[in-house]
Amino acid sequence: MDNFVLTVQCQSRRGIVAAIAGFLADHGCNITDSAQFDDPQTEKFFMRITFRSETGANLEALRSSFEDIATEFDITFALNNSAQRTKVLLMVSNFGHCLNDLLYRWRIGALPIDIVGVVSNHLTYQKLIVNHDIPFHHIRVTKENKPQAEQRLMEIVEESEAELIVLARYMQILSDQVCKKMEGRVINIHHSFLPSFKGANPYKQAFVRGVKLIGATAHYVTADLDEGPIIEQDIVRITHAQSPEDYVSLGRDIEAQVLARAIHAHIHQRAFLNGNKTIVFPASPGSYASEKMG
Repeated sequence: MDNFVLTVQCQSRRGIVAAIAGFLADHGCNITDSAQFDDPQTEKFFMRITFRSETGANLEALRSSFEDIATEFDITFALNNSAQRTKVLLMVSNFGHCLNDLLYRWRIGALPIDIVGVVSNHLTYQKLIVNHDIPFHHIRVTKENKPQAEQRLMEIVEESEAELIVLARYMQILSDQVCKKMEGRVINIHHSFLPSFKGANPYKQAFVRGVKLIGATAHYVTADLDEGPIIEQDIVRITHAQSPEDYVSLGRDIEAQVLARAIHAHIHQRAFLNGNKTIVFPASPGSYASEKMG
């Protein structure tokens, strides 16, 4: 039996859940997991349903049939086979902890994605990527060539059919044009000291100030630097006895874990944009084991 994921977002109104449940029942489908949220501030409704077809229903036929309900309730929806893997383009500069972590999770199947390429403004990880049989693209970025560099980036996105870009400690700022074009499809990771400790060596700055919590934040990229809708966060407690090197080591660990969990939420269609925030539903039973590997 095929398994599917249906995501729904629209203005809140009576009858949406009943209509969707009735539609699935009428088409011989059995719901295996369901989560919903009605936001009283925005008056928007969000829902994610996983279900299996017990009659061998065709995906395209289901999508076409659902259009009537989508029109009635003005629903924006996505309906996909749960086995479909997201095509992901990774971007990295000179810090490789997130990149290595993602490659490991991808290799053992804990992160079910198709890595269609790695883009870097340095050659540091070229050999590593080539050894994984993944296309490596070196795009040198300077103040003078930034428009041309971004044009090349977007060409790679088109050629690879990448559905998601992950900035795995990529240290170049994307332009407003790229952010708007790829809205909801670019995830970034950074430490959670912002805006307190900006610039170089944030962990050293935190050590000097005696910070007791180190955190990391993964978010969707917007034109507002490091202020996009947050998908995932976590922290680790430290003590006065730990060194600046400990801060860096712990920070890298938490960054890698948070980024992986954010990607997991996105590829399983559990993360919804809701203005400046996100709605993130818990992992469904079928994906729990791989997510907990974070």
